[in-house]
Amino acid sequence: MPSPLCPRTRSLGLLLALSSTCAVTWSQATPQPNPAVVSHPQLDGELFYELVVSEMSARQGDAITGYALMLEAARRLRSDQLFQRATEIALQGRSGDQALVAARAWKSTLPQSREANRYLLQILVALNRITDTPELLRQELAATQPRARAAAIQAIPQLFGRVSDKALAARITEQALADELVHPAQGPVAWATVGRMRLAAGDRTGAEQAALQALSQDRHQEAAIRFALDLLEEGVGSMQTPVSEHAASAQATPDFRLAYSRVLLGSQRYSEARQQLEIATRDRPDAPEPWLILATLQLQERQWDAAQTSTDRFLALASGGGAATGSARADGPQRLLTQAYLVQAQIAEQRNDLVGAARWLDRIEDAQELTSVQTRRASILARQGRIDEARALLQKLPAATDAERRMRLLAEVQLLRDHKRYQEAYDAQSKLAALAPEDDDVLYELAMLAEKTGKPERMESLLRNIIARDPRNHHAYNALGYSLADRGERLPEARELILKALELAPGDPFITDSLGWVEYRMGNLAEARKWLQQAFEKRSDAEIAAHLGEVLWKSGERDQALSVWRKGLEIGPDNETLRETLKRLGAQL
Repeated sequence: MPSPLCPRTRSLGLLLALSSTCAVTWSQATPQPNPAVVSHPQLDGELFYELVVSEMSARQGDAITGYALMLEAARRLRSDQLFQRATEIALQGRSGDQALVAARAWKSTLPQSREANRYLLQILVALNRITDTPELLRQELAATQPRARAAAIQAIPQLFGRVSDKALAARITEQALADELVHPAQGPVAWATVGRMRLAAGDRTGAEQAALQALSQDRHQEAAIRFALDLLEEGVGSMQTPVSEHAASAQATPDFRLAYSRVLLGSQRYSEARQQLEIATRDRPDAPEPWLILATLQLQERQWDAAQTSTDRFLALASGGGAATGSARADGPQRLLTQAYLVQAQIAEQRNDLVGAARWLDRIEDAQELTSVQTRRASILARQGRIDEARALLQKLPAATDAERRMRLLAEVQLLRDHKRYQEAYDAQSKLAALAPEDDDVLYELAMLAEKTGKPERMESLLRNIIARDPRNHHAYNALGYSLADRGERLPEARELILKALELAPGDPFITDSLGWVEYRMGNLAEARKWLQQAFEKRSDAEIAAHLGEVLWKSGERDQALSVWRKGLEIGPDNETLRETLKRLGAQL
């Protein structure tokens, strides 16, 4: 538990590093016992002398003598300060076992001492001897003020963070929290903590059960709903309903909305992410980061003016020291500024202001962003028709390590894809797959490029390998099902694959689009229209517009089809699927 004297530690090394900051203040001149001990009625001249010798021995590197004398004095005087000092001498001498002996003696002699309890708990955890910790943990929680108890419970996963047996740590945590789990106020926090411990131990089912217990006690309690959000990000579908309900409530904070928007973006649920970000920026307009994420999303959706406005707002707040969101972020201010400059450069590039784009890139000083900057410079060259120069620029990026080679190849593949040089992109992605044969995301992109280059068998083989390795990979199920449907092959199998994907990612508009498309290929126009309209309402996408428009066209609703296609062209004027659909059907807009 957090201590006002000594912060919680997670390893013996950390305990050793902190021991000097946890120590009782001792004179830097002639070693002197603590003033509170000097006035102790049982302190005689001999004992005083032993304390001085103990300190001198410890400072001169003789930790064994210093420790022994200090521990003996602590026992005789029953002094918290001297027990603490004996423990710290052992820690500074890198003797975990001696520190444990001192802490146990301290706890035995002064069983009501909270500091003794804390030190013993921390040392046992640091030494990976956690079977003796449940009662100590219960005592620490009992001594914590009620208003601080929730924070103390939530800190438990950090306490056990470096323990080797995560499953044992989860069981011990549940034992220690037995009373809190049924407490009306602390129950949701306690169950969320147990869930985090189970998740750290790899017990995904147990973590889900703990989250459901927490939510059953209070569906809007902060710790419970944030754990549910974390599980949703891990792909636990049962968390979607409680998270969505909380997001729709007035109790959702801007911090929660920001975190939820990141999860939605990771699932490509862009319209829902935009909704959360718009509410977050409305509720806390002086927080910079939501504006930047919103700008990135608007850029993704080709809303150049909106992206410009949001980025300008972020830069104004960032330069003026706008309020933080309250959530801990790894991104520092400079990194966020760099991202904003990259967004501005991309907006300028899309507006064909290539000089302006270059100026934004010139403002980036972060050497760690070299790949991003050079990628954008390469994109500018490619837009000028200088694709070979663009590739050469990317090929000059650092490639001393596998990670650097991967980054360089990723940038080159993206450039080639954007400019429809699919065979060269496939070749580069194959090199990337050779560097990362276990990376399913890399293999998935290789499968997509295999299809683009007329290799459907290769695509299917890659996707089935991904599914075999990760049976919950909804992207692979959906891609394989859609590919079969689009080619009009094995349609019942295609439908089953897409339904499996939808089961794993309920409501995903791209999977819903696939389901509508396979229904269309199977001749079920009414079902196709239903699913495709749902998909288009949830995600304004040019390819979904192409599919919905074709179903409407074939159903004889040609005016509606033309209206949908016009919206699609506004969203993605260069979308290949939409352009091919219009040409194939002879539609005139």
